[in-house]
Amino acid sequence: MAKLPYFCGTMLPILKVFFSKTDTSMGFFDKIKAKVASVVEAVSFAKLKDGLAKTRSAFANRLKKLLSSGRKIDAVLLEEIEEILITSDIGVETSSSIIEQVRLCVKKEGFDDASQVYGLIKEEILAILQSSAPPTNGYEITDGEKPHVIMMVGVNGVGKTTTIGKLAHNYREAGKQALIGAADTFRAAANEQLEVWAKRAGVDIVQQKQGADPSAVVFDTLSAARARGADIVLIDTAGRLHNKMNLMAELEKMSRVMKKIKASAPDEVLLTLDATTGQNALQQAKEFAKVAKLTGIVLTKLDGTAKGGIVIAIANELKLPVRYIGVGEKIDDLQQFNPSDFVEALFEDKTTEEDN
Repeated sequence: MAKLPYFCGTMLPILKVFFSKTDTSMGFFDKIKAKVASVVEAVSFAKLKDGLAKTRSAFANRLKKLLSSGRKIDAVLLEEIEEILITSDIGVETSSSIIEQVRLCVKKEGFDDASQVYGLIKEEILAILQSSAPPTNGYEITDGEKPHVIMMVGVNGVGKTTTIGKLAHNYREAGKQALIGAADTFRAAANEQLEVWAKRAGVDIVQQKQGADPSAVVFDTLSAARARGADIVLIDTAGRLHNKMNLMAELEKMSRVMKKIKASAPDEVLLTLDATTGQNALQQAKEFAKVAKLTGIVLTKLDGTAKGGIVIAIANELKLPVRYIGVGEKIDDLQQFNPSDFVEALFEDKTTEEDN
């Protein structure tokens, strides 16, 4: 089927959502809110699906082609499936675990057709992602939590500064007052880059001159947040190599300083990883987990890689939730990670995409 023009192919399904019928028991403004929410959700999923195009081609499409061949389920087929999983950056340990679960289910259910395995793998991947993903309140923050303090860690070049700007933008769009602390005082031009993103996001930034004590910046930032009634504080940190002992010492010192102002701070410690690095990202996460009490992962640049399977490996091997994913370069291209949406976008039928 010939492709429709961009507007028809991309926007038409969204417009159909907007103009479809809603519950007649809802008030007029409630209906409008529901429609807008539906449109935003549809746009968000479309971006996710587009961002996973390379990963889907390298993984799900290859898998579907293999499993739609009419073959019987045997040891050779399972080995070929495992090879696809491993070469899609899901990793040896996680791939072996998935195959073992598939083998047990095939035996239990008495499946013999290869096509039946596709759904089993999809279900197993979803179970892995859901097992490490706690319920999220979106961008809501209770009064007792304020200011909610997020410390961002990660090596240089993974997109940490960009992520902080995008996350600040998301909180601002949700009606929250955000404040950024530029505690990466060692890297040249770090403050300037973060200041650019703060301006794009429309939020304030607290900074000192290059070479200043990062903990002093943290103290000033949290003090300012308390004084201004800020909802959220985002702390940038130096992207030193993850095998340096001084990273642990610095992070611990910053945490101690935070607790002088807010006992529970930092409320979150998010590790930013570059999806294009594949298994190296998993190794970085393992090393950072040794020196910091990580609460979640931000995976950037998913739209530019075929290695999106690393999400599954991280969830399975580290038991850490992937909190946010980057699916584009624009300021609104950082999404909260939703396991169900991710799996649906990853396993999207290729023929359906072409028809749209």
